Amino acid sequence: MTTKFTPDHEYIRVEGSTGIVGITPYAQEQLGDIVFVELPAVGKELKKGQEAAVVESVKAASEIYAPVTGTVVEVNSLLTNEPGLVNTDPEAAGWMFKIAITDAGELDTLLDADGYAELTI
Repeated sequence: MTTKFTPDHEYIRVEGSTGIVGITPYAQEQLGDIVFVELPAVGKELKKGQEAAVVESVKAASEIYAPVTGTVVEVNSLLTNEPGLVNTDPEAAGWMFKIAITDAGELDTLLDADGYAELTI
């Protein structure tokens, strides 16, 4: 299992040909308390960098972008009633959607953990 990061603070945890997408702990800290999450529809085709979801916090709304091209295969429906999971457990229970990765080569353009850490210093 590999985790990659975008400069926009999304993560993708790769399991085979599927990626689990969410926002990083750093991003949720910057946003504050998440009060609403709008998730993409299952079956939606996304291009790398395309808006995929929206989170609203007490501070602002923020777009979540697809880290890679692919098709949404599952969404975290728990977030509909419990958007705060993004705050309390962003990298596990607070994941947003799963994407079937179309071009695994796009993962090579994303940051590894060390590269992402440099952005958030």
